[in-house]
Amino acid sequence: MVLLDDLVKDTMFLTNKGGDKMVIKTRAALLQGAYNIELVEKELVCGEDEVIVKNHLMGICGSDKSFYRGNLPPKTAEFRQDPKFPFYLGHESGGTVVEIGSKVREYKVGDKVIAFGWNNNFGEYFKANVWEVQPVPEGLDMDIASLGEPIGCAMYSGLNSGVQLGDTVVVMGGGFAGQVIAQVAKKKGALNVVVVDVLEGKLALAKKLGADLVINAMKEDPIEVVKELTKGKGADVVVEAAGSEQSINQATEMVKHNGKFVWYSWMTTPVNLNISRWHDDGIEFVNTCLVHHTKYERYVWAFDSLRPVVQGLVDIRSLITNDFKLDQLKEAFELVDKDDTAIKVILRP
Repeated sequence: MVLLDDLVKDTMFLTNKGGDKMVIKTRAALLQGAYNIELVEKELVCGEDEVIVKNHLMGICGSDKSFYRGNLPPKTAEFRQDPKFPFYLGHESGGTVVEIGSKVREYKVGDKVIAFGWNNNFGEYFKANVWEVQPVPEGLDMDIASLGEPIGCAMYSGLNSGVQLGDTVVVMGGGFAGQVIAQVAKKKGALNVVVVDVLEGKLALAKKLGADLVINAMKEDPIEVVKELTKGKGADVVVEAAGSEQSINQATEMVKHNGKFVWYSWMTTPVNLNISRWHDDGIEFVNTCLVHHTKYERYVWAFDSLRPVVQGLVDIRSLITNDFKLDQLKEAFELVDKDDTAIKVILRP
C-alpha cells in the first residue's frame, strides 16, 4: 500500500496494526436513530481492492434527510450495510486518494476522485472499493466535483430525458436535481420549461435559472395550468423529481398522449398510481437513474454527463445554499430537516 504523507500528516492519526496494515483514524457520521446523529471515531484499513480518500467536501442528499427522519429504506444493492440503526450515513463527496490497496491499478495516491457509493462519506476520510469512485474530469473545480454524484445523476437525467427542440417540459420538484434538469431541458431546446413546487424560494430560483413558467402547487392546479399552456394536449415530457404520490399522479395526468414520463425520484414506500393511463395513452416511461445502472455504464456516462458542467453551461453554484463545517453536522441536519428552501447543504472537513 502507498501513503501520501503530505496529505495526511496534519489531521490523520496512523498506527501500525500488524505488518504493513495502516489504520487511519477519522471522524464520521453515525445515525443512532431518528434525529440522533453524531460524529464518532472510526478506523479505516485499506483492503487490497480499495482506496482511502481525504474528503474535500460532502453534500447532504434528500435521501439523507429521509434517513435522518427515521425513514430507512428496504435493503437495496447500493448499500454496503443493512439499512437499519445505527447507520453510517453519507454518499455525496469527493476528494484526494491518500492510500491504495495492493491490487489497485486504476488510481494512484494524489488522484482526485468523486464518490459513487454508500461509504459513510460524512467524514474526514472514507474508504471505498475501486468501482465506487470516479476520476474527476479535467477542468472541474473540486467544490463542484465533490458533488459529482448528485450533479452527474441530475445531468444524466436531463440529457437522457428525450427532450426535443420545441418541446414543453414540466419538472415536478424544484430541489437540487429538478433545478439541474430544468436547466438542461432549456439548453436542449425546449420551448417551455415549467417547474412545479410548493415553495416560493425554489420557484424563484428556477425562474432565475431559466424556467419559462413556475407553478406553486399549493396555490394553483398544475394539471390545469399545463393543459391551458398546451391547448389541452399536455406536456411532451414530464420529469418526476418531487418524490410523492401526488406528484407522480399529477405528472401522469399532465403528460400528453404518447408523451414521455421521466422517472428520477427514489421512493421507499408503496404508492397508489393511475397506471391505466400509462397503458391507454401509450406513455413512454423513461428511467433516468444513473447510479442504478451497472458500474461500467456509470463510469462511461458520468464523464459525458459532467461535460456541460465543466463547460459552464449549467449553473451549480447557485444551488449550494448552505455551507457548514463537519463539526456542525447536527446543526446542518437540523437546518435540512426544518428548512425546505435549503437546496444543497454542504459540509467541509
